[in-house]
Amino acid sequence: MPETTALPLAPMTPHTAISAFGYLRAVQAGDVEAAREFAGAEPRMAELLVDVVERIVVPVTALPGPEEGEPSTEMFALEALGRVLVTSLRMWAQTGPDTAEGIARSVAEFVQQFLTDDHEDVAEVLRQLEAVAVGQALAAHPSPDDAHLVRLSIV
Repeated sequence: MPETTALPLAPMTPHTAISAFGYLRAVQAGDVEAAREFAGAEPRMAELLVDVVERIVVPVTALPGPEEGEPSTEMFALEALGRVLVTSLRMWAQTGPDTAEGIARSVAEFVQQFLTDDHEDVAEVLRQLEAVAVGQALAAHPSPDDAHLVRLSIV
């Protein structure tokens, strides 16, 4: 088996995190016009969506640390599924920007099947995941002291 080295991902910028999640939510909500605008503004949308999955979905599905006890069979399966999803989506994203919608639908389906509780909907979970992603991006890319604050409206 070939040895692979996992390099840390370069942090997303706040703008790219917001764009990727805006696109995800627009596709999930069936808002074709908003999705088209997000995709038109970011030609690398398919790649950004895979980055979102790798940064957010994989850690959510990761096994607990040894101090938390022995992981169950279901946890092993969920972690493996998260990694398979990333690998599959990464291959799919390499075929071009037209794959962004299919990738977004796959991510939304994964969220619906594995990351929502009975009382939550996919849009709410995507908002929670976006908050984490934007928080990570802001921590990695703090704005200069003299920058103007901008309020973003999110779909």
